[in-house]
Amino acid sequence: MDQFTLNLIVIGLSFALYFGIAFWARAASTSEFYAAGQGVGPVVNGMATAADWMSAASFISMAGLIAFGGYNNSVFLMGWTGGYVLLALLLAPYLRKFGKFTVPEFVGDRFYSTSARMVAVICLLVISITYVIGQMVGVGVTFARFLEVSTTTGLLIGSAVVFAYAVFGGMKGITYTQVAQYVVLITAYTIPAIFISLSLTGSFLPQFGLIGGYAPSNGEVAFLEKLDSVVTELGFAAYTAPTSNMLNMFLVTMSLMIGTAGLPHVIIRFFTVPKVSDARSSAGWALVFIALLYTVAPAVGSMARLNITTTFWPGAVTGSAFDAPAVSLADIESNPELSWVNNWQKTGLLAYSDLNGDGLIQYFNEPAPLAAANKALADAKKALADAAADADKAPLEQAVTDATTARDAVLAEVQLGGQTLAERGLVGNELTTVNNDIMVLANPEIAKLPGWVIALVAAGGLAAALSTAAGLLLAISSAISHDLIKGALKPDISEKGELLAARISMAFAIVLATWLGLDPPGFAAQVVALAFGLAAATIFPVLMMGIFSTKVTKEGAIAGMLVGLISTAVYIFLFLGWFFIPGTNVYPNTPDAHFFGISPAAFGPIGAVLNFVVAYIISGMTKAPPQDVQDLIQSIRVPKGAGAAQAH
Repeated sequence: MDQFTLNLIVIGLSFALYFGIAFWARAASTSEFYAAGQGVGPVVNGMATAADWMSAASFISMAGLIAFGGYNNSVFLMGWTGGYVLLALLLAPYLRKFGKFTVPEFVGDRFYSTSARMVAVICLLVISITYVIGQMVGVGVTFARFLEVSTTTGLLIGSAVVFAYAVFGGMKGITYTQVAQYVVLITAYTIPAIFISLSLTGSFLPQFGLIGGYAPSNGEVAFLEKLDSVVTELGFAAYTAPTSNMLNMFLVTMSLMIGTAGLPHVIIRFFTVPKVSDARSSAGWALVFIALLYTVAPAVGSMARLNITTTFWPGAVTGSAFDAPAVSLADIESNPELSWVNNWQKTGLLAYSDLNGDGLIQYFNEPAPLAAANKALADAKKALADAAADADKAPLEQAVTDATTARDAVLAEVQLGGQTLAERGLVGNELTTVNNDIMVLANPEIAKLPGWVIALVAAGGLAAALSTAAGLLLAISSAISHDLIKGALKPDISEKGELLAARISMAFAIVLATWLGLDPPGFAAQVVALAFGLAAATIFPVLMMGIFSTKVTKEGAIAGMLVGLISTAVYIFLFLGWFFIPGTNVYPNTPDAHFFGISPAAFGPIGAVLNFVVAYIISGMTKAPPQDVQDLIQSIRVPKGAGAAQAH
């Protein structure tokens, strides 16, 4: 059976399972649509939360970022894991005891203000729409490769699938679908990791393989030491090299941590359990299920990096990269084990070009001076080619000559592996595009694993993306139907009307997310990181103040949320374009252009600090919350039935 057919069968069976569960568990009331009737057990809810939490960013993109960023991108692991602990300890039990369906509903009641509830709705929509773009990116990438269609077509197919089971199932259908999706995604992530760990390190557990020996050297060289030597030989930074900007790394980690604790689509999962104690218990179970993937991700990323490098430099398997020629075009075209290269090239997410015409594809880190010289030469050649037939071409030809001379001077100066690029016959990096988001999906093919494993990974990638997309879309529809329409615009709407409004708003949200996903502002995990920054600056502070302070007023909460949202969104838009529209950015998104080296994904904690400061200043200038609200705050922090301490 060919790989394409196998992919169709495995993906088709997984989709049939999701549709069947969604039909069986379809919502018949608003309680079931928003909170699954608050009858989900802690283990089931923990598994569903893990699937909701481990999105395309976790499954598809995180390991790719770690693969090419090494230690620098470990912030995703540290931030997301630490943030979930914060959520479980500081927010989940208290919000469940409050007994509402949505985050804006809590904000509105706690801060005794419809205006505060509406501001929370705006924050939630901005966060969730930004986040769902990342999921759509993951859906498009996965469908593009394994159904052999364009990323645009893949995105449209994925949107239709989400529409089919999320719109009608609501939280009840989504919950049980996510349980199935968790089983699929964790199996799909773990099995290839075990195979690859065995082949590269001899260790069955990838977690131990990462710190173990390199199998082709009989364990005499540590795996990470081998990876460092290969990538540095090709001009890249050492995989385990420390970060050059510790402030930015700290801020990104903090943004991901407190952003996690403020994510609306994860928080609403804790409204689905019967009791407050179940909320804490389900958070613990979710952390266990999440750890099964997160402890494997560093090994997956590092092994993927070594595998793709040794694919293009076969000599690096047992020696140095330059002990043997780079992979040839003839091998790529004729060797079945390398068919994945052209398969991924068709998606546009991987590209190569034989720049020097030697029939080989040399992959290395092209230094900035060489990249600039090659661009100048390409621009000069294009100007000459575009010139009118009767134009004076002498100056244009001279420009090509000068650009060639300048490029050759760089080639004669830059060294790679003890020789200059000119001596090696290299003119530039010939593996011109490797999208981070393909690494996990391509890893089984690169490692030459069986076809059923490749198909399983495809199903797992889609399960991860679709599970989180469904949760986000539910958060969006709940905010519109329950908080905006019922909470402000039409309080007397019937339950049937509210349910219809929820489904219509979810459909519109899917259309918007699909449109934005056609031209995303970054890789899946990078887009998701922006959503975390927005959550860190808006939802997390207002929830913390709402639960642990009796002094913050409605005016303070509203002002704080607006300052956090506006300051963080503006900083992001300055570098990534207004509302993520390409070409509208004021500054280039490069480390040199960032203010004080702070990237857009790192601004969340600064926005959170501004939120807290403004909220407390305004609260000190306005009338204290009513006594009944202060009593309510005190009550949600006390376990039910707790009495006064007794002397013994």
